[in-house]
Amino acid sequence: MVSWECPIKPREASGLDPEAVHQARQKTRELQVEQFVDAATATFPGIEDIRPDWERLFRYLGERDAIVVLDEFPYLIEQDESLPSVLQALFDHEFDDAAPTFVLVGSSISMMEEATLLGDSPLYGRTSLTLDVRELSFDAATAFLPDDATADDAVRAWSVFGGVPYYLEELDDDRSLGENVQRTVLTRHGSLHNEPEYVLRMELTEPTRYFSILEAIAGGATSRNEIAGATGIDYNQLSTYLDRLSRLRLVERHVPVTEKPERSKRSQYRLRDPLFRFWFRFLYGSADRYDQFGDDAYTRLVEPEMADFVAPAFEELCGNALWTLYDETPLVDVGQWWYQDHEIDVVGLTDGETLVVGECKYQEAPLDYGALASLESHLEELRWTPPGGGERTVEYALFSRNGFTEPVREAAAEREDLRLFGIDDVVAALRE
Repeated sequence: MVSWECPIKPREASGLDPEAVHQARQKTRELQVEQFVDAATATFPGIEDIRPDWERLFRYLGERDAIVVLDEFPYLIEQDESLPSVLQALFDHEFDDAAPTFVLVGSSISMMEEATLLGDSPLYGRTSLTLDVRELSFDAATAFLPDDATADDAVRAWSVFGGVPYYLEELDDDRSLGENVQRTVLTRHGSLHNEPEYVLRMELTEPTRYFSILEAIAGGATSRNEIAGATGIDYNQLSTYLDRLSRLRLVERHVPVTEKPERSKRSQYRLRDPLFRFWFRFLYGSADRYDQFGDDAYTRLVEPEMADFVAPAFEELCGNALWTLYDETPLVDVGQWWYQDHEIDVVGLTDGETLVVGECKYQEAPLDYGALASLESHLEELRWTPPGGGERTVEYALFSRNGFTEPVREAAAEREDLRLFGIDDVVAALRE
């Protein structure tokens, strides 16, 4: 999002006059001040008589206990780096007998940190509340989908657009997921075609190496050794880049659920944002190829790989659903587990003797008995014992996009430790 709002209203006002809301793009300081005054005039007509200077305008509003909301505050700082110092001086020396509220909002994490949160910022330590607004939950995100969207539609949409309202608002209810992806992401002039690149260039002054790291992770390089090998970046320097991407919430470090994050040497790095995962897997460096296929680009180039792309998101959702699906079991942590060539998609730890393990299959074919046999074989390498000692009890969960073969259904009917969940069950659990 590249606009900023400046709604201004008295504290006692019950509502916000629409004329006091102004949206603008990056402009010169003079235009920003002028449009700020225009927005404020609807509620505070006297501000027109104030010299158009940020310090004088903020002082005038502060003395009237105004609530001032500056959306995309970093854009203002780009044109006037003194703004944080101006606010600092006003709050430190001139607002003793006033009670204004200034709400500073920004979509650039790095610039907001530099302006307000870091130790060398003039506003450091002066905020009464800091909110880190994260993406919507799966349940809330599905509210953007049509009422007749299936569970599979919801999972596939989540795997591409995640829970960012700005992305979800771009979806057209009258179009399929493929058509929406084609229109918003793959088409050169689509609204989200360059979104990841724009975000990275806004957050990072030298993004080239970061692009290489994100591309490597999206391509399946998840360990530091693999990322270093894929990018050519020295292993000892890599942590600096990964830490930066983690602070920007673009990359997250995972460890097996049975291990302590601060001690584990088996960490994996993953792209956090679904749209970034999609963009770096399919689009980065290949835009011209999609142009050649035109309106058929999604069908020809993306759809054949979608099941493989959606699978990790489906596994994550199955893990999140485990809390509800096993609400009778005292789960204390849910995640994944891996060791060398062994991996288990879903693991639920308890504070008792029960361990829940699950296998997830997002594929066209029904889940067959081989998936259960594979799960049981991997489990032999999972070294977990109940916190209180004793023998562990294992519960098995199988998750499938397209049902189960007859041998699997028969096994579930005969065994008390095996439960089967379809994609409808997963989505229903996440919506509870």
